[in-house]
Amino acid sequence: MVERRSYSSHREADVALRDGSTVHVRPVREGDRDALLAFLEGLSEGSRALRFFSAATDLAAAAERGADVDHVDRYGLVVTAGPDQAVVAHAMYERTEPRGAEIALAVADRFQGRGVGTILLGHLAEAAREVGIETFRAETLPRNHRMLEVFRESGFPYTVRAEPGVLVVEFSTSITPRVFARFEARERVAAASAMRAFLWPRSVAVIGASRDRAGIAGAVFHNLLISGFNGPVYPVNPNTEVVQSVAAVASVKDVPGPVDLAVLVVPAQAVVDVARECGQKGVRGLVVISAGFAETGEEGRARERELLRVCREAGMRLIGPNCFGLINTDPGVRLNATFSPVYPEHGQVGFMSQSGALGLAVIDHARALGLGLSSFVSVGNKADISGNDLLHHWEADPATDVILLYLESFGNPRKFARISRRVSRTKPIVVVKGGRSGAGARATTSHTGALIAASDITVDALFRQTGVIRTDTLAEMFDVASLLANQPLPRGPRVGIVTNAGGPGILCADACEAEGLEVPALDGTTQRKLGAFLPAEAGLGNPVDMVASASAEDYRRAIEVVAAEGGIDAVIAIFIPPLVTRPEDVAAAIREAAKGMPEHVPLLTVFMSSRGTPEELRGAGVRIPSYPFPEDAARALARAVRYGDWKQKPEGAVPSFEDIDRDRAASIIASALAKGPGWLGPAEVADLLSCYGMPLAEWRLAEGPQGAAEAAAELRDRVALKAVTPTLTHKTEAGGVRVGLAAEDVRRAAEEMTVRVRSAGHTVERFLVQRMVPPGVELLVGVVHDPLFGPVMACGAGGVTAELMQDVAVRITPLTEIDAGEMIRSLKTFPLLEGYRGAPKADVRAVEEILLRLSSLVEAHAEVAEMDLNPVVVLSEGASIVDARIRVEVPAPRPPLSARRTPASSPAAGRIRGS
Repeated sequence: MVERRSYSSHREADVALRDGSTVHVRPVREGDRDALLAFLEGLSEGSRALRFFSAATDLAAAAERGADVDHVDRYGLVVTAGPDQAVVAHAMYERTEPRGAEIALAVADRFQGRGVGTILLGHLAEAAREVGIETFRAETLPRNHRMLEVFRESGFPYTVRAEPGVLVVEFSTSITPRVFARFEARERVAAASAMRAFLWPRSVAVIGASRDRAGIAGAVFHNLLISGFNGPVYPVNPNTEVVQSVAAVASVKDVPGPVDLAVLVVPAQAVVDVARECGQKGVRGLVVISAGFAETGEEGRARERELLRVCREAGMRLIGPNCFGLINTDPGVRLNATFSPVYPEHGQVGFMSQSGALGLAVIDHARALGLGLSSFVSVGNKADISGNDLLHHWEADPATDVILLYLESFGNPRKFARISRRVSRTKPIVVVKGGRSGAGARATTSHTGALIAASDITVDALFRQTGVIRTDTLAEMFDVASLLANQPLPRGPRVGIVTNAGGPGILCADACEAEGLEVPALDGTTQRKLGAFLPAEAGLGNPVDMVASASAEDYRRAIEVVAAEGGIDAVIAIFIPPLVTRPEDVAAAIREAAKGMPEHVPLLTVFMSSRGTPEELRGAGVRIPSYPFPEDAARALARAVRYGDWKQKPEGAVPSFEDIDRDRAASIIASALAKGPGWLGPAEVADLLSCYGMPLAEWRLAEGPQGAAEAAAELRDRVALKAVTPTLTHKTEAGGVRVGLAAEDVRRAAEEMTVRVRSAGHTVERFLVQRMVPPGVELLVGVVHDPLFGPVMACGAGGVTAELMQDVAVRITPLTEIDAGEMIRSLKTFPLLEGYRGAPKADVRAVEEILLRLSSLVEAHAEVAEMDLNPVVVLSEGASIVDARIRVEVPAPRPPLSARRTPASSPAAGRIRGS
């Protein structure tokens, strides 16, 4: 009898196509016969001939066969689009041998060439892999060049052989890194296409546009007019004939020409109906400024789900709701679809804000600083377009050099990590992320869980691995952005300080060193050059104190001399207005000095004056960042230096280990889960670790005190004795561990342990007897599976005081060899591994290998919810895991390739987080 599975709702997904529009992919249902028949009948004769090798196929029989699925040996997928969710593509496999299946697919003519076939191929392979199908076989006509192109674009390695009249294509269903990379590349193209509809529209409609410029709806329309948008702007308002001297229409459907972008400023209750009209009009991008959605409670969440559903059905992309709007300062576009009274200068900085309320302040502050923006997007509730989409867009945007993000939450942090790691190699990303408190700590019972849950250490780890620059406040974000947008990236941490007052110079030096920068003494040649024009009382070391009488010309010459020294990587010039020197003159002199600076040395200024930053710091081709206090400049420079260090490091690679046994490990976990979620037994732990080549100290499992004594005798060495009881988390606290026992002492120790553990309220089921490991450095290595971030790894000081020490490094998996090395070397206790006070050096490479093998384990087996390896004893040669605990549970299904957030009204509601 053929095995049948229930409908696999976790395989449902919305995906973005190459042109930025969206479609829905789902498994075939038993009731899909009529929809499949309509799809097949809608194919052109040529497409039907390529699918069935004949245009005269019995389409009714083909539809019947396509709907006959058991989700195991016969499986199908359909792509649906439009308000009626009509089928526009179909793919299926049929198992022809235990580990092989034959596939076929077809795409509606109007959707061909948009990436639908590649999406179906990837999703079909994922589904097949779940039921043990490892290879696909497809037959195609030699003239079906489009199908062969689908195979090429998918990234699956394939073979083609010719048989009479057909080509036979065979490939593995494995989602290899190459396949995954191809799908990520597709997402980049889709995101860039989607954002063009928002930032480069040919026409804009403001729905709800008002005559009242003091209101939001009136201000948005007015801003589009006065910014000089290069295209028509249509006011839509059924209650008036004219809005701000422009003829209005009652509905977006009445607009005389096409509409690329619609901005909605209508009551929340009307948004869905208006969005439906926009879809019927063919609008490509929707910006919903209106509030009253998920931020207001369950009714609002339901309204937001319905809005997203309407947009997805129409293939329309959505920014918001509850957002501030968007701006593109490109001189050829000049789009200001916000209600800000301030229009930012054109520049090279892209800014995304999750908070609409901050939008106004952000734009105003950027203009006050002279920081030009390339584009600004307020994403609001992020129902569709997210920060990940904007990262894709700005990565490819030649007008954007620096990316700023204000984040309140992550939709898909693992995807953010992959994107930002790549983008940061070419463009700096500066982020303010709220939520540094421990209010969201997870309820965990392992040492690792307790260490990781203490704060937003996981977010810090993500940013550290990906080169993202994190700042604590928006002010600091702009401080860093002003430096990165206007000055070269420093090559090192050595700072030269030029000032006309000793106190601020000292404060600046202190702040630099507190931030990890260096303020080295200037060499003799440099000091002699300075002494040639500065007064005798000037300080010529570093900081260079030119004293209060310093002229504007002294500033110019001193900056040039200090910057020219080979041992200086950046210069900070500090000015306090004395009685005789005007700030404007000093600023002009500093601007002149900047023109002759070495191209790799940034220049920062501090003007400690109530009059603020002089305009003279800005000139043709020169913009010099200025800060009110020395500490601000030092912090901004330190973050730029750390980013520069990250960029200079090799990218690293995720290693693969040939000796691991994934299938056996999966079998161990499956057997354990058959008994229910929970902590693995000692034998299961040992077997699972051995599958990944992880060195667990030799052990025996024994029944009762006599069995423990016999096990100790077998090991022929001093041993550790541990109580095995599923209800006891930390055995040491209940007297469940004894170490350094001779074989003859084990029986009595086991009897005493039984009594002590029982008095603590637990029952000893068995004993673990383990050969003692020689003394070494004790570390903790562990993992907690975070619902959003996935596996989060920790490495730190180990033993019973692990939580007390709080010396821990955290990273998101998968780890590269660079990540593993940095984790260990960042610990305060790392000197112990280096041979502290004459002790022998420990084998750091052995610890790195344990970290990398553990990363490989948890990446392959999402069922591992928590793991503690504590302690891992690091010896002069090798390392040994002395104690290990592993908890498993059934994980949430992983979203399909390229899946976007699914509307919560679908069967997959809440299962897939957004891109």
